[in-house]
Order: sequence, then C-alpha cells, then structure tokens
Amino acid sequence: MASIRRTLSPAYHDRSYQNGAGFSSPSNKFLPNGSSKHFSSSHLPFLFNAVNIVYRKGWRRSFCRCLFFFVIGFVFGIAPFGYSDTDVRAKDFTFPELKPPHANLRFDDQIVTSVSLSVNTKLLEPKESTDIIEPLKQLIVVTPTYNRGFQAYFLNRLGQVLRLVKPPLVWIVVEEKAASHETAEILRKTGVMYRHVLCAFNSSSVKDPRVHQRNAALEHIERHKLDGIVFFADDDNVYTLELFESLRTISRFGTWPVAMLAQSKNKAILEGPVCNASQVIGWHTNDKSKRLRRFYADMSGFAFNSSILWDSKRWARPFSNPIRQLDTVKEGFQV
Repeated sequence: MASIRRTLSPAYHDRSYQNGAGFSSPSNKFLPNGSSKHFSSSHLPFLFNAVNIVYRKGWRRSFCRCLFFFVIGFVFGIAPFGYSDTDVRAKDFTFPELKPPHANLRFDDQIVTSVSLSVNTKLLEPKESTDIIEPLKQLIVVTPTYNRGFQAYFLNRLGQVLRLVKPPLVWIVVEEKAASHETAEILRKTGVMYRHVLCAFNSSSVKDPRVHQRNAALEHIERHKLDGIVFFADDDNVYTLELFESLRTISRFGTWPVAMLAQSKNKAILEGPVCNASQVIGWHTNDKSKRLRRFYADMSGFAFNSSILWDSKRWARPFSNPIRQLDTVKEGFQV
C-alpha cells in the first residue's frame, strides 16, 4: 500500500513519525560557542508547544491595543479643551469697601468738644431726707425654756417664725440648770443667729422660774452691750411676722394689746393698752379679781430699747442700778 507523505512544516521538521522516518535536529547551531551538544528529542515537543500557545493567544495583539488606547487617553488628558485664565492678580481678591449709611445727627444741647476722664470721689448728697436708707434695727428676742414634753415642738415652731423675719435678729434662748444637747441641736437647725444662755440660779423654790431666766438674758445683754429692741417671746405662744416688723419702729418703749384664751378656753379675751396716737390713755382688761395693777399688759405685749439697760446717760436715768424682773411679786405683776 502506497504511503502518502505530506511536506513537513519548518516548525515540526524534527518530529519523528511512526514509520521510523525522522530528521536529525541541527540544534547545535543554536548553542553558544559552537557547542556540539544536542538537545534530547524529548525536550523539543514541549518547547514547540509553548511557542504555539503564545502565538495562538495573540498576546501581541492585546498589548498593541492597550498601548494604543493608553496613548489616546494620555493625549486627550493633556490637551486643553477650553479657555482658563491663569493670570491670578491681587486685585481680584480685594473686598468691596463697606461704608456705614450717612446719619444726620443733631444735638439739641451744646456740642461736645472734649471728654474728661477724671473720677469724682465725692458722694452725691440726697435731695431729701427720705432718700437716706437707714439700716434695720436689730431685734433681740428672749425666750426662756425648760425640759418638758412639747419643748422641741414649741422651739421648732418659734424658730421657723423667726427664720422668716428680716435680719438682723438675735435669738437668746435661756435654759435652767444645764444646757441640753437636744436644745442646742434644735437651735442649729433653725438657721437663726442665736445665743444659748444658761441660768445657774436654783429656781426650784420659785413659782415662776422664767423670771430668773429673763434676768439672765438681761444680764447678758447688759454685759455685752447688745444694741437693739428687746422682746420677750415665750416658746408656747404664737406670733405673726407683722409683729416683728412693727417692733423696729420703736425708739424707746412700745406696748400693744394681746389676745389670749380665757380660763374656760372657750373664748378669747383682749388685754393691753388703749392708745391715743403715741400715748397710753387706758387699759383693756377682763380681770375680775379687782387686783390693783398699774399696767395691764402681757409679757409678750411690750418691747423696749436695749440701750436702756446699759446706757443710763443717754436716757438720763437718775440711778445706775440694773433693771431686772422681781421674783417676789405675784404672777402677772412682773410686767
């Protein structure tokens, strides 16, 4: 059977065939320095296959296309398509000059030509005497107290009332025999400026021990020369704020009627002075015992200036004996 042989391609002229025909590879001419070494026939098919794959994939065509589009994009990027003024000058950034609107000012008085920066240290004198602000008089509230069931309640109630009074105010609380820590704690919590005084007099044989407690407060005021209006406020009484404000109007001595419960506790009676302006012309009384009393006033129905106790020259007192309440008189006559 006749065999048909096709002409071999130059790339495959060294391939061996099944019929035993083959060509020797003149690869020695590709070796450097004319080396006579030959590649083995097993390496040649691998090399030709790799070259064939590279040519088939067309990497050169892809590389040329990428290079072509890169050059076009670079040219379009640097080419100017419009006009831009690159001449930046300082006058382009100057702000417009702002001017306030014109105002036509007219001075009715004289024109000010100069300004003096001197300081006048003289105080302006008030035109009227009513413009002078006088400081408030100090109130000196004297409260005798003793240990009993409602002592804490009475002191707290009176302390809350005194807390609402405008200062200056001094609350003198007098205890007998010993000063208790409970009373001191109550006085601290009220927030009122106070003085805790102790009466060391043995008042067990006295009908009304509060007389000696008030005398201890009067002695404290005289010794320290406290200036103000003295008012005796028992802790078991009820007082209004208007009363304390009216106390500051007293210059020397003042008295007023006091409402109190009758012995039957079913009605209120009024006891105190009948006044005509600043003069006492009579007394309100419901006393049926016909006891002769010079002043029908309650202990909480009068107040006086504290300087009477320690400034005898100011009030022209003929004697310098201390003013104290007497414990030898009957109850109700100490006033």
